[in-house]
Amino acid sequence: MSLIRPEAQAALWRFREMFASLGLALIGLWLAVLGGFILVPLGAGIIVLAAGFGLLAWRRLRFAQSGDAPGMVELDEGQISYFGPDVGGAVALRDLVELRLITAGGRRMWRLRQQDGQVLAIPVSAMGADQLFDAFAALPGMDTGALVAAVDPVVGPASVNRDVVSIADSRVIWRHPVRAVLT
Repeated sequence: MSLIRPEAQAALWRFREMFASLGLALIGLWLAVLGGFILVPLGAGIIVLAAGFGLLAWRRLRFAQSGDAPGMVELDEGQISYFGPDVGGAVALRDLVELRLITAGGRRMWRLRQQDGQVLAIPVSAMGADQLFDAFAALPGMDTGALVAAVDPVVGPASVNRDVVSIADSRVIWRHPVRAVLT
C-alpha cells in the first residue's frame, strides 16, 4: 500500500530530472555560501552545470506527450523502430535526411525520411515517443529549441479535412546539412 496516490506519483516521476537539477543547484549554492577561494568557484560551476541540466530536463518535459496514440516506439543502437497496429518500420539515424511534423487523421506525427526516399510516420504521442528527443537532438545541426517548440499545441484553425495528409502543410523541423542538398 502506497501513501502517495498513483496520479501524484506519476506526476512526481515525470518531474524527476527537474528535481535532480534543483538538488544539484542547491548543493552548488551551499558550497558557494561556505566561501573560500576553492568552494565559491566550485559552487558557481555546479550551479551553472545544474542550470544546463535543468534546461535540458525542461525541454524533455515539454517534448514528452501523453502516450495515448496507438503503437510503440523503440530506440536501439541508433535505430528508431515504430510498432503500430497497422503499420510500422525502422529507420537508422545515420540514414535520416529530413524530419517533419505532419497532421494525419487528427493526430500529429513525426515524418522521418531516409536517404533512399523511404518514409516512416510515428505518432507524437505514441508510447515511448519521449525517447525520440535524445535521438533527434543528436542529429547534426538540430536546434532543440525548435524541436520542442514544434510539439507545442498548434494555435489556430484546425484543418477542414482531417483525413488528408498534406506535405505542404507540414513543418520541416530538420534537414541533414549535406545529404538534403544531394537528394
